[in-house]
Amino acid sequence: MKSYKRRQKEHDENVNKVVKRLKERNPSKDGLVCTARKPWIAVGMRNVDYKRARHFEVDLSAFRNILDIDKERMIAKVEPLVNMGQITRATVPMNLSLAVVAELDDLTVGGLINGYGIEGSSHLYGLFSDTVVAYEIILADGQVVRATKDNEYSDLFYAIPWSQGTLGLLISAEIKLIPIKEYMRLTYKPVKGTLKDIAQAYMDSFAPRDGDQDNPAKVPDFVEGMIYTPYEGVMMTGRYASKEEAKEKGNVINSVGWWFKPWFYQHAQTALKRGEFVEYIPTREYYHRHTRCLYWEGKLILPFADQWWFRFLLGWIMPPKVSLLKATQGDAIRNYYHEMHVIQDLLVPLYKVGDALEWVHREMEIYPLWLCPHRLFKLPVKTMVYPEPGFEYQLHQGDTPYAQMYTDIGVYYAPGPVFRGEVFDGAEAVRRLESWLIENHGFQPQYAVSELSEKNFWRMFDAGLYESCRKRYGAVGTFMSVYYKSKKGRKTEKEVQEAEQAHLEAAYAESD
Repeated sequence: MKSYKRRQKEHDENVNKVVKRLKERNPSKDGLVCTARKPWIAVGMRNVDYKRARHFEVDLSAFRNILDIDKERMIAKVEPLVNMGQITRATVPMNLSLAVVAELDDLTVGGLINGYGIEGSSHLYGLFSDTVVAYEIILADGQVVRATKDNEYSDLFYAIPWSQGTLGLLISAEIKLIPIKEYMRLTYKPVKGTLKDIAQAYMDSFAPRDGDQDNPAKVPDFVEGMIYTPYEGVMMTGRYASKEEAKEKGNVINSVGWWFKPWFYQHAQTALKRGEFVEYIPTREYYHRHTRCLYWEGKLILPFADQWWFRFLLGWIMPPKVSLLKATQGDAIRNYYHEMHVIQDLLVPLYKVGDALEWVHREMEIYPLWLCPHRLFKLPVKTMVYPEPGFEYQLHQGDTPYAQMYTDIGVYYAPGPVFRGEVFDGAEAVRRLESWLIENHGFQPQYAVSELSEKNFWRMFDAGLYESCRKRYGAVGTFMSVYYKSKKGRKTEKEVQEAEQAHLEAAYAESD
């Protein structure tokens, strides 16, 4: 109920509190700076064990407001703890939206910027961080700066994505808005054949073979694919539609957000029997279509929760909060999720999606699989995540001279060998996955459990710009390095100190 002016005033007051808190830190006595957020609140599946070591806490819990929605500039200014559900509630009634809206309600702006965020519109706009036009950052010395792509902090602007909050404290972001309509006209198209056939059908659903990738008539607003077996999948393409169009005689409107409705991935699966069909979904409900069942993870959490009687009587309690699940799970469940269960995303060049699907089937045998394309832009500087060198000289399907088309393959579920009672070494499977990604210029989002060594981490990601900004803006000795923060397992204070010392050595950034 507060006005934007009041929210901005409170924001400035909270910034001053954080600056004051940072200046109270004694580098020789206090540990490295961490946010005061409890480890179990993070949505990612890796254990936030770095906070077990001595650290200096800075409370950012007050930064959870939308500060402004500027319809003229088409910019939303938001604080880092604003989540996707919160911002779509504010913008969709205005027929506006962020260019990229991550599917799950609880995902926050700060997590999507410092980590990884994608949606079915990413084949047009890139990852979530690609839609940001300015960051407000508190540096290690307490200085507050605004970084854009063309001001004096442009290096910081390009280094922030994927940095996991290890360059400074993000306190607000200005994010691109786009005009939208009330409904999504969604086409479900079943595909049958080999994994290579499914991969080609997926590419054809949004990437014209003639290379006309910027033609709105040929490229849909939203793209998503789900593979249910090694021989069956459903490709979905969406276009924004007006209320008048959706309500025309003969059109089917499906409000998928109601608690008693079938889970979205199961509803889409009906296309395998029904054949191709079209329906209209209210736009905000479409954005959050996977929230209620957490893609298909809800089936493992509550095996009966997809039954009609449960949905009708108790479907309103879904989904359980990821933070609640993490807060209440014991070591046995934690170990199960790390060893007998996979939650990983493979970011690979689009033309290699068929090879990646065959690799996942051979090594993990997990279904369903989620497919979502995204552009990886050619930027003025080399960031942690970057396209294949020279891709613009040999364009593949979906590529343009200014961006290489990648795809996210979401691998979320228990592997086939586990269901059959066979031996499955989850840690070893992830190590093989990471090696395959490095060999094929792929990337692994850092929210997932990783087995990467420090050397291999910097083979997967580029360290140049990140290291430069760490030193230029005083992050070394104040914030943890991104590898250390992402590292699996518990950390001791001695490990923290050793990691920071290694951060100053050239060998830390050893490349391929």
